[in-house]
Amino acid sequence: MKIATWNVNSIKARLENALAWLKQDDPDIACLQELKCEDHAFPAAAFEEMGYNVITHGQKSYNGVAILSKTRPEDVRRGLDGEEEDAQARYIEAVFPSASGMVRVASIYLPNGNPAGTDKFTYKLRWMDRLTAHARKLLTLEEPLVLAGDYNVIPTPLDAKTPEAWTGDALFLPESRAKFRSLVNLGFTDAIRQVHGDAPGLYTFWDYQAGAWQRNNGIRIDHVLLSPQAADRLTGARIEREVRTQERPSDHVPVVIDLRD
Repeated sequence: MKIATWNVNSIKARLENALAWLKQDDPDIACLQELKCEDHAFPAAAFEEMGYNVITHGQKSYNGVAILSKTRPEDVRRGLDGEEEDAQARYIEAVFPSASGMVRVASIYLPNGNPAGTDKFTYKLRWMDRLTAHARKLLTLEEPLVLAGDYNVIPTPLDAKTPEAWTGDALFLPESRAKFRSLVNLGFTDAIRQVHGDAPGLYTFWDYQAGAWQRNNGIRIDHVLLSPQAADRLTGARIEREVRTQERPSDHVPVVIDLRD
């Protein structure tokens, strides 16, 4: 089973990019983030014509997450517990059948949190606490679980070309990194690091400005976290850098994992 995650940075602007990538890479499940459209405006028909089932949790102009799947999703959940008034569309989860049983997959668009020292940063930290609480409950199910998406967290200095440039940024502040570690320490495996170890230069995001892509001045903020049952089935993980060479690309690239059926 091939599972991918990609922040498309507007599905309307990147529809042709997404279709081309899906045709080439052919994932069984694709988690998308930053759709920037409401559910009714999501171009579901284009993906359904390719054989995908589509579930979305959208929001006008901002945020938005989706999961595309070749098998029909079950037990769909939109949003996290903890703040009933929170209208931001950042989490969707479902269960999918596979040859060796069910796999639970979530598409996550964690808050950016900038500028630091504002309500946006405190919201980011609260949201991370809510995600951790939900993940803790899911782990008690003892099933293959994949938490995939744009976490907006640079876990370690190794995950940035120039970590010193990010010291005051919400993506790299100690509080953000500590919350991320708390989530991972529940028992999750970072798929990319599990496969590639401490290899440098593993980035998933390059800013559009200042020639970041050309200078490979990137950061790794898109992650796939696996429960022990999913990690036992991990056979591969990679970052698809070549997608950044598309015309009018997203500033993120897909992360793809392979799970043994």
